[in-house]
Amino acid sequence: MKNILLFLALASTVIFTSCEGDPGPPGQDGGLVYAQVFEVNVNSYQYDAANNTLFSSFYGYPFTVYESDVVLAYRYEGQDDIGNGETADIWTQLPQNIFYNDGTGDFFQYNFNNTFVDVQFTIEGNFDLTNIDPIHDTNQIFRIAVVPAEFAKTNPSMEDVLEVMRTNDNLIEKIEK
Repeated sequence: MKNILLFLALASTVIFTSCEGDPGPPGQDGGLVYAQVFEVNVNSYQYDAANNTLFSSFYGYPFTVYESDVVLAYRYEGQDDIGNGETADIWTQLPQNIFYNDGTGDFFQYNFNNTFVDVQFTIEGNFDLTNIDPIHDTNQIFRIAVVPAEFAKTNPSMEDVLEVMRTNDNLIEKIEK
């Protein structure tokens, strides 16, 4: 009896594993989806007295963005000497706090708001922002990285995003308003 059950089990395994059906429809080619990056130069901000906030214009994305994508923003700080006569750009991820070292306790914060349609930059502070030094609210360069949701789980740095894109700073699209 055991031999018959063993034979039936082996025979059914062979029969069912050798069956083939019609192939399914062809799917789309796979591949990596890279982050996309662009820059904006915020030349000026508007003041909202009710909220003591400076806000920029809205900047639309120069490519398609989905609601599930993650938007990261970085502020250009300048350049640093990395040796051998070479320099590298310094980017600080937003939000970014700037503290005054004058004993007042005053500070302000660069921040941003975004939808899948556009991005807007803000400056918020604990003092009357109409008194902010113009170097902080004119000609501010921001780099926006739109990261597909799967890749964003790793919280990449600007260098990571550019590396995955296989690009460098010279190829970043710049948007002027």
